[in-house]
Amino acid sequence: MSNRKPIRRALLSVYDKDRLLEIGAALSKAGVEILSTGSTAANLAAAGIAVTEVSDYTGFPEIMGGRVKTLHPRVHSGILADQNNPDHLAAIAKLDIKPFDLVIINLYPFAATIAAGATFAEAIEQIDIGGPSMLRGAAKNHGSVAVISQTSQYDQLLGAIAAGGFTNEERQQLALEVFRTTAEYDLTIANWLGQQGTDLKLPTWFGAIYKQENTLRYGENPHQSAVIYKSTGHGIVCAKQLHGKEMSFNNYTDADAAWRAALDHSDPAVAIIKHANPCGIATGANISAAYLKAHECDPVSAFGGVVAANRKVDLAMAEPLSKIFTEVLIAPAFDADALEVLMKKPSIRILQCDLTAIDPVELRPVSGGALLQESDLIDAPGDSAANWVQVSGDPVSAQALKDLEFAWRSVRAVKSNAILLAKDSAAVGIGMGQVNRVDSAKLAVDRAGDRVAGSVAASDAFFPFADGLQILIDAGVIAVAQPGGSVRDEEVIAAAVAANVAMFFTSTRHFSHA
Repeated sequence: MSNRKPIRRALLSVYDKDRLLEIGAALSKAGVEILSTGSTAANLAAAGIAVTEVSDYTGFPEIMGGRVKTLHPRVHSGILADQNNPDHLAAIAKLDIKPFDLVIINLYPFAATIAAGATFAEAIEQIDIGGPSMLRGAAKNHGSVAVISQTSQYDQLLGAIAAGGFTNEERQQLALEVFRTTAEYDLTIANWLGQQGTDLKLPTWFGAIYKQENTLRYGENPHQSAVIYKSTGHGIVCAKQLHGKEMSFNNYTDADAAWRAALDHSDPAVAIIKHANPCGIATGANISAAYLKAHECDPVSAFGGVVAANRKVDLAMAEPLSKIFTEVLIAPAFDADALEVLMKKPSIRILQCDLTAIDPVELRPVSGGALLQESDLIDAPGDSAANWVQVSGDPVSAQALKDLEFAWRSVRAVKSNAILLAKDSAAVGIGMGQVNRVDSAKLAVDRAGDRVAGSVAASDAFFPFADGLQILIDAGVIAVAQPGGSVRDEEVIAAAVAANVAMFFTSTRHFSHA
C-alpha cells in the first residue's frame, strides 16, 4: 500500500511566475481545488484555469498594497490543521474551513532587490511577511501538507501529481528545504538591516548560510573527512572545473591562496602556491612572460604546485606549464588551443574562475566561536609608494621602485614572518613562516642564490633588530620596503645608512598567519 497522500486542495501564491501555468494546468487536470492570491490568481484565471481568490474565500480584501492578503485564520487554519487529529478536523469543520494538502509559495526577491541597489524604502517593501508565515506553517504541518518553496522543485511536484501525491519522506524533505529557505531569507534581511545607519565595518551580529557543494575524498589528511560549502556566488568554490580529477581539500586551500595572490596585481600576474605559501609570483608584459618569471623563482617547489593567472591563459603559457607537474591551474579564461594542450595532462585540474572583488570580510573559526575581520587587501595608504617615507640611501631608479612596489604587493600572500626578494617584477627568493625574521631573511637569500645581488626586498612587518636587515644587505639587496615602527628603528636605519641601502617605511603591515 502506497503512503502517498492525495492532493485535493492547494494554495498558490508566487512572486516568480515561471512555469506557473504549467503547474496550475497539471493541478487542475488532476481535479485539485486551487486557491490563489492577486496576480497569481489573475494569471491562472486568464489561462482558463479554475481558481478561487483568497480574498473571496476569506471575505477580507487585499489591503495596503498587498501587505495583508493571506494573514487570515481561514488560510492559516487550513494550513496548520493536522489531518490526523480529529480535534483539529472538528475545529475547522465547525468554522467551515477546509484543509490544504499542498502549499506553493516563493518569496519576494529581497536579496536580488538589495543587490540591485534599491533604496531603503524599496528594500523594505520586498520583505515578505505572509509568504514565510505560510511556508513555515505548512512545513511544521508536513505530516499533512506538502510545501513547495522553490521553482526548482516543480519537476518533483509534477511527478508527485502524476503519482497520486507525496510520500511522508518527500513531505519531510520539502519541509526541511522550507526552513533552510526562510532561515537564509531572514539572515539576509538581518545582515542588511544591521548595516543601515551605522558606519561599523564589522557588525555586532553576523550570520551566514553555507550550502554543501561537494563531498571531498578526505580533508588535510586521509583520516579526516571533509566537505566544501558555498556561501557566495563568486570565488574558488564557484569556479567551473574544465578538466581533471576532483578537487581535494588541500587543492582548494592552495587554489584560494594562489587566486588571492594573483588578484593582488593589476598587471598580468601569475602566482604559484605550494603548501599555502608562494614559491613564485611575477608580473609581466603578458601572462606567458609572467608565468615563466614566476616559475623561475623556485622550480623545485613549483613541481606539484597550484598556479593562478589573472589573465586568459594562452598557448604561450600553456606549453611550458604542460611540461611541469601541476596540481591545479586557475584562470578567468583559456584559449581553445591552450586547453587542448593542457587537457593532454590527465592529472591537472583546470578551473575557470570569474574575476571578482575579494570578499571585504573574512571569517576564521576558533574554538567556541569565530574571528571576523576586514580582508587584508592592497588598499591601505601605505600600499602606495607615493606615501612611503625614504629613511636611508640615495634615490632609487624607476625600475628599483617598481620592483619594490611589486615586492610589497606580493609579500601579503606570504605567511609571516615574510621576506620577499624581487627583481624585474618577479620574486627571486621567498622566506616564509619562520618564528623569527632572521631565519626568513636567511631563507629568502638562500633560495635566491646568485639572483639576490641587485634585488630589492619587502618585509611584511618591521625588523625588530638590525640583524635581519643586515643579512639582506650582506647578500647584495639594494633597497628595502618595510612598515617601520620598531622601538629599534634607529638601529635598523643606521645599518641601512652605513651600507647606503635605500630603505622605505610604508607604515602598513601585511601579516598572514592563516
